[in-house]
Parts: sequence; C-alpha cells; structure tokens
Amino acid sequence: MFDILRDYESNVFNAKVMKERLPQKVYTSVISDIRTRTSLDPAYADIIANAMREWASEKGATHFTHWFQPMTGVTAEKHESFVNFQGERELTLEFSGKELVRGEPDASSFPTGGVRATFEARGYTAWDPTSPAFIKGHVLYIPTAFCSYSGEALDKKTPLLRSMQALSKQGKRVLKLFGAPEGIDVLTNVGAEQEYFLIDEAVYNGRPDLIYSGRTLFGSPPPKGQDLDDHYFGIIKPRVAEFMQDLDETLWSLGIASKTRHNEVAPAQHEIAAVYESANTAADHNQLIMETLKSVAPKHGLVCLTNEKPFAGVNGSGKHCNWSISTSDGENLLNPGKTPGANARFLLFLCAVIKAIDLHQDLMRLSVATAANDHRLGVAEAPPAIISIFLGDELTEILESIKSGNDPESKQRIRMNIGVDVLPQFPKDTTDRNRTSPFAFTGNKFEFRMVGSSLSISGPCFILNTIVADVLGEFADRLEQSADFNADLAALVKETIVAHERIIFNGNNYADAWAEEAKRRGLLNLLSTTDALPLFTTPENIALFEKHGVLTKKEIESRAELLLEAYKKILHIEALSMLELAHKGFVPAVIDYSINVAKSIEKKKRLSDKFSVVLEENLLEKLSFLGEELSRDIDALETVLVNADEDSETLTLAKYYNEKVIPAMEKLRETVDTLEGLVDENYWPVPSYGEILYSVK
Repeated sequence: MFDILRDYESNVFNAKVMKERLPQKVYTSVISDIRTRTSLDPAYADIIANAMREWASEKGATHFTHWFQPMTGVTAEKHESFVNFQGERELTLEFSGKELVRGEPDASSFPTGGVRATFEARGYTAWDPTSPAFIKGHVLYIPTAFCSYSGEALDKKTPLLRSMQALSKQGKRVLKLFGAPEGIDVLTNVGAEQEYFLIDEAVYNGRPDLIYSGRTLFGSPPPKGQDLDDHYFGIIKPRVAEFMQDLDETLWSLGIASKTRHNEVAPAQHEIAAVYESANTAADHNQLIMETLKSVAPKHGLVCLTNEKPFAGVNGSGKHCNWSISTSDGENLLNPGKTPGANARFLLFLCAVIKAIDLHQDLMRLSVATAANDHRLGVAEAPPAIISIFLGDELTEILESIKSGNDPESKQRIRMNIGVDVLPQFPKDTTDRNRTSPFAFTGNKFEFRMVGSSLSISGPCFILNTIVADVLGEFADRLEQSADFNADLAALVKETIVAHERIIFNGNNYADAWAEEAKRRGLLNLLSTTDALPLFTTPENIALFEKHGVLTKKEIESRAELLLEAYKKILHIEALSMLELAHKGFVPAVIDYSINVAKSIEKKKRLSDKFSVVLEENLLEKLSFLGEELSRDIDALETVLVNADEDSETLTLAKYYNEKVIPAMEKLRETVDTLEGLVDENYWPVPSYGEILYSVK
C-alpha cells in the first residue's frame, strides 16, 4: 500500500538522502553549490558517487545511466552496471566520481543538424546536479546535459540552463536598483499542465496510422463528440481512475508533485498538472511524466496518446506552460501585490515581459512550431498562431492610466454573493480569465498556452527566458545611469507601455475579427511551421542568443535545420502510412463491399422484376464514383511524393511538403472519410472514431 507521506521521493537521491549519507562538509558544499548553481568541488565527486551507488543498490538498482534529452524529441539512456572485478575476478560493485560526472555516448548517432559529421562520433554527457538523480526499475538515472566533442549543445537541457543563468544575471541587476541585498538570485519557475488521450489497447492495435504516426490520418467524426460538454470535469471512469492513481503514485515516488487530474473537453481526453518548481527540474519532470503516462497505461490495458491532434473533429492536446520568475528567497516578482499600480518593481518586470513578447513574436511562435501543432493552433480549441498577451481589466486599466498620466488605482476585491444563503460568500477576483489567449497573465504568472502536448517545455522556456533577460538588461543599462531613479523609472514604464501596447489583447482570440485587428496592429500571423522556423536564423535572433551565451550561430542554424527536417520527415511518414492503409485496407474494402452490393442487385433481379433495387443501385453508383475518386487521390499523393526533390535544401523541401503533400493528404482523407460513411462496418478495415473514443468503459 502506497503511503504518500512515507513514499514521496522514495526513489530520489534528494537533499534528505544526501544529508544522511554524505559527510557534513560534503553535504553542505553540495547543497550550497546547487542553490547557487556553481560547479561542484571535483574532490567530492567520488564521495558523492559512492553514496549514490550504495543508496541505489540498497533499493535494488544494478545499473546506472546518464539520462539526457537529445534533439530527437524523446529522452536517451545507456545502461551501465555497477559490476566490477578485482584481483582473481573478485566481484565488486563500484561507481566512480568520473562515471557520475561524465559519460561518453556516440554523438554521431543522434541528430545534430550539421554540427557534427557522421564520422565524428565523440560526444559527452555532463551531470546536472540541480536536477536530482532517481531510480526507475533497477536503474539509477542521472540527469545530464549532452554536448559534442567541440562543446556545442546537442540537447534541450543545455540552452535552458544557459537561459536561466542569463535571466538571473540580468534580473539581479534590476533587483539591485531596488535595493536588493547581495547574494540574492533570480529564478525561473515553471508548472506544466499536460493533456493526453487514453484509449483501449485493442483498438489502438487496429489502427496502423496511430501506431506509425501517433494520430489518426483517417476517420469520420462519431455522431457524438464533445458537443454536450459533458466530458470536461466529468466523472472519471473507474478504469481511468485506477490508471491515474497508479500514475500519481509512480510520479510521487520520483519526486514529481503531481497535483491535479481531471477529464478534459474531448471524449477520452484527460489532464495532469504538477506543482511549480525550477524550470530545469520542471522540464526533466515533464519528460518523466510523458514517459510514465506511456509506461503505466499498458498495465491497465490502455494506450496513452500525447500527439497534439490524434483525432479530427475534437479538441487536440496542449501543454500549458505556466511561467514566473522569483527571488531566491521565494518572492514572486510577478506578484502585483495589493496595489499593483503602486508596485514599481512589479510594473517594471511586467513591462519587461510585455516588451519581450512584442519584440520577439517570431521566436515565441517558432518555439512551438511542429507539424502536429500546426493542426491544433487556431482551430477554436487552442490559441491562434498570432501572439498576444492577456492582462485582464485591472492591469490593463492601470497601464492605460500610466500612459495617460493619471494616478493608477487598483480595483478593490469585492465579496461575491452567489445568491444561495447556505453557500459562503468569497472574494471575487479583480479580473476574469481568458482561455483563448496564447500568453495570459493569471494573477502572479503567465500561462503560455500554445505549447503542444508532445513538446519538451525546454524550447519555449529557454526562448522566453532569453528574450525577457535581454529586455531586463536594456532596462538595467538605462536605469544604472540614472540621476533621478524614480523619475526615469516612471518614464521607462510609460514609454514601454506606449511602444508595446499593441501586443495586449483581452478579447476573444478565436474570433475571426481578431485576425483582422491583429493585422491592423502589425502583429505577425505565422500560420505554419515553414513560415515560423526560418525566422530562427535571422541576424537579429542569432545576435540575441549569442549576446546572452544561450546559443551560438552554429547551434541555432543546426536546430533550425533539425526542426525543419523533422517537420518534413513526420509528414513523409504520415503520407506513406496513408498510402499503405489505402492500398491494403480501404481499396480492398470498397471493392469487396461494392461486389457485395452488386451481387445483392443481381440476386433481387433474379428473384423478381418487381423488387426495387433503387437503393442498391444508388449506393453502388456512389461507391463507384468515390472509388474512382479514391484511385485518383492515391495517385496524386504518390505523384507529389515522387516529385519531392530530396536533394533540395531543407527549407525548400519542408515548404514543398507544406504546399503540395499536405493538400494531397487532406484530399485523400476527405474521400476515405466519405466512404467510411457508406461502407458496411463489417468491411471497414479499421476501428471507427466512435469505437476508439468510447473504447474505455
């Protein structure tokens, strides 16, 4: 029986375990280094490694691995046993400081985007002590960064760590202007909400498109989808509840503070949310959440889907990335306080975020750009591709008053009376929430709602950290030279509001009118991944990341290349999957059913001339017409795939897939989905949407 008080973090080499197992001097040094994010004393590496190995062995671990996040979209691990031999093959268990601190995976086998040639194999993993080691199964997992022999980042963790350092550096400069004591640090905190679908394993195995690509490439909507809004926050089915409990207990043992679980809007869709923590640890933990979702589901006869758009006609899945910044003593720098209009420090940090988002709309958009997420954005289920900020009425009015030169006044919180005597009155929030905004202020943090469900939060977070760090640096440069700090501060806040108020929008982002309004304001509307990703390598963006030491020009160009290549490869896999399903499944099904209908017509005519065959003849005519359409659509998709110039540059090829292959895929799907509505279900080769979405009883 799992006991949360006893078993929480039971599989984590945390501060409590270190205190019990390390010498006091070593423990104090390690904790101090982790808190200040400084390099650990190399002299202590062997002591820490030995304590870690003893603890892990006592818990049944036989192997260790350097766990890292290459540019594949998933994590990577290579297991090494603790087994060693001495003398006359005397068996010992060992784990050295060198093995803890550094590993050497084959870098040539991971995508590098041209950073490394395939014959240049050497790469390194480096222990990240700010994210605690943990045990899964019989393996000790050590979170690490991954870089090439020549030092380029080949992973998603390294730029995130660099961006956190950049934000801390610039944030401390601003805090110092407000009299913050020496030694205070600025931290980036994140809480990610993870959406996912659960379906029965049997129906999953009957859908090759789900197996190959993670989403259904064909399928007609069922008669009932999410029309009645009855699934959202609805009663959790017993089988799903058992899965969720198993999931929570597994995550809790890994030190992941899973806090919230509920049904989401679409049938078979659910959500899990974890408590706020350091951005680096939150990124690691979100990867673990996704891995655990997929590993726990089969124990309950289920399959977990984290693709952004596994089913057409119902909501896709996102990952709301709640982001804030705080001081190392726990003070939230985005907390407005009781009188936000009079909180100068809060207003300055708020203005830094506003300016950063407005200046770098391109980077925010491309941070979530993938083939799968393109299906989700702007479909009245997720924010559009247009970046904007929701602040709410109170903050917007405060900024307006500052712009106009009036003294800002905060709204007083009033008591809300629901109108039923037995129910308590409670304080009403001073502003509503906006679920359509891509980047919404939610009281003391920002919620970035465009992130796709399968994405690592490292990408959006390192970009957000970097652009805010850059603006904070600009503010510090200006105010550090000030002769009249208060006057110059007020002028800077007002100037920023006037220059960047176009990015603030509190209305309905789903409305068609917003696209026109955004265009009038001069906001970007980057509809596809191929529109967004090329902007990563503009001279301005390269200079920005190099300025703060987050990414070099070479690293940026390699990532842009990798992301565009992944976009093309995903679409290529989906197109091939569609053709295989069409050739081996749908074409034979249509032929067989058409023959059956034709035989029915012939049989009825033989029995009697009086029997009407109008129904059968109309059906056969439709099947024949759509069968011809199906043949043409298959040929068209095959043709555009054959005509793709694989030797062209990656951006050109990605655009070709966007402009030629996707329309051919959509046309083939349209025909097949129409046929699904005509062909007897006993002939149809794959489970229907209705069978899939309602497969978990």
